[in-house]
Amino acid sequence: MKVRFIAGIVCPKCGSQDSVRIHIAQEGEVDEQLRDCVTCGHEERIGQGAAARKEVPTRVNHSDAAAVQEVEPQVLKLK
Repeated sequence: MKVRFIAGIVCPKCGSQDSVRIHIAQEGEVDEQLRDCVTCGHEERIGQGAAARKEVPTRVNHSDAAAVQEVEPQVLKLK
């Protein structure tokens, strides 16, 4: 796991600033992040497995066959 301090964040338990660090999972490890405060020891688990996350459908990333139109190419003349 990588451990990084989060700049500017305030601990929700003790209120100290710049004392919260995050443990980031490496490839092959459980995809869960842990935040902890070095001042008071407060721990907080965040995130779920990457497999459980789903991409939010938008008009860009979904495939709707009815929305795709075949258009005949046109030749433009420039003067």
